[in-house]
Amino acid sequence: MSLRPAFIALLAAFAPIAAAAQAQPLRVAIVGLEHGHVEGFLHALPSHGNVQLVGVADADAALLAKYSQEFDLPKTILYKSEANMIERTHPQAVLVYTPISEHRHAIGIAAQYGVSVMVEKPLTISLDDALAIRQIARYHKIHVLVNYETTWYASNKAAYDELRQGQLGEVRRVVINDGHQGPKEIGVQPEFLAWLTDPAQNGAGALYDFGCYGVDLMTWLMRGETPLTVTAITNHDKPEIYPRVDDDATIVLQYPHAQVVIQASWNWPFSRKDMEVYGATGYAITVGADQLRLRHEHDHDEQLVTAPHLSGPESNSLDYLAAVLDGRVKDQGDLSALDTNVIVMQILDAARTSAKEGRAVRLEKLGE
Repeated sequence: MSLRPAFIALLAAFAPIAAAAQAQPLRVAIVGLEHGHVEGFLHALPSHGNVQLVGVADADAALLAKYSQEFDLPKTILYKSEANMIERTHPQAVLVYTPISEHRHAIGIAAQYGVSVMVEKPLTISLDDALAIRQIARYHKIHVLVNYETTWYASNKAAYDELRQGQLGEVRRVVINDGHQGPKEIGVQPEFLAWLTDPAQNGAGALYDFGCYGVDLMTWLMRGETPLTVTAITNHDKPEIYPRVDDDATIVLQYPHAQVVIQASWNWPFSRKDMEVYGATGYAITVGADQLRLRHEHDHDEQLVTAPHLSGPESNSLDYLAAVLDGRVKDQGDLSALDTNVIVMQILDAARTSAKEGRAVRLEKLGE
């Protein structure tokens, strides 16, 4: 007797079970409430029916009370200790919203429980920390991801595709502009402002806060290539507001056949996140999150086009996280990936040294 009908029947019997398993929401927990981006996550959470918030941990009782009241969080999911929260709630991933100086510590705790982590940009505060995080992730076999707002811009993906598909020729120059009027000027939360303006917790000022976007994008565009040199200049245009950290920074990365200028500032007259990619035969200039100006070789004029819509794991951090955890996406070489962001930290660390010492810093490819 053929086993085929019996096998088909068995598959049919298990199909509802498999579907139910796939329908289970991703269980996530928050560590830290000092990073103002946590508000955006909590506002967006109701639109993600496939994500369940199972715990929130912060040692500051006042912050826990503030967010519990604002977002109607049940007291049963609030904890003072990350370890205690993980032990009791068993999340599949931890989302870290601490000062970046605390990322390594938070990742280390989650790793002991085999829990993967997504932190807000940048990865951490120094190259030493980045290398330690890479070692932790490998030893405990967890994913460590970094969330940047610009990762989910359709315009950036469209510019990347133009370059990769040869529409612009070989990349020659990239100019990336990021920033806003300043964290105090735009009214960030007091707990957010406190660590953003502390070099021991933020690494620098605008150099780290907004320079990281451009460094991440360029490392992605260059497929993880390490620049030859890093040169940075920082300004203190508003010392009365930001006495301890820079509020304006320019980072220049030199590659064998390309140069990038990253302009990061808390002094723009308005918020901006845009990128100009110039190749040997054309250019792509992003306009906001979903448009770009294109001109190719032999074009008489440039065109303003709408970038193709991003969907699924490409469209937002939570769908991306879920896809990485279930194996649908390999977190390697992309904007959020750990390998990309270790190089980002190598460059940012060198930029900080360059600005302090007034010299170009030569880089070597990091060992594996």
